[in-house]
Amino acid sequence: MAFGRLDRSSPPPPISDINMTPLIDVMLVLLVIFIVTAPLLASSLKLDLPAAGASTPSDTPGFVAVALDADGQLYLGEQRASAEEVERALREAGARDPQTEVRLRADRAVPYGQVAGLIDVAQRAGLSRIGFVTEPAAPR
Repeated sequence: MAFGRLDRSSPPPPISDINMTPLIDVMLVLLVIFIVTAPLLASSLKLDLPAAGASTPSDTPGFVAVALDADGQLYLGEQRASAEEVERALREAGARDPQTEVRLRADRAVPYGQVAGLIDVAQRAGLSRIGFVTEPAAPR
């Protein structure tokens, strides 16, 4: 009894195409992560903030961000402002809510007298909650 064999004369050729779907999936996920985190990393105002180990971020919803760069220029948020504009903004914030926090960022090179003057302006505007923004200290 002879049974027919299903032998092929040559083996099937290997598949030479690369499956691109997993590669595209990974690249799209990385692109989304980059798009979400890029705005958080970019700050237009570069300051050399001092380091403090015991500082924790505040969860106060209402705050006014004031910054002093190394040249002594004032910033209200991320926008350059004059001393009169900062004083007016602090006075308006104090009139709206005296519990508004002033988040003060000052470059390490700014003289203490300028920082003390800015604190005085905030206190005269009726704002007594002043937070100093620092960099986290390096672990020892």
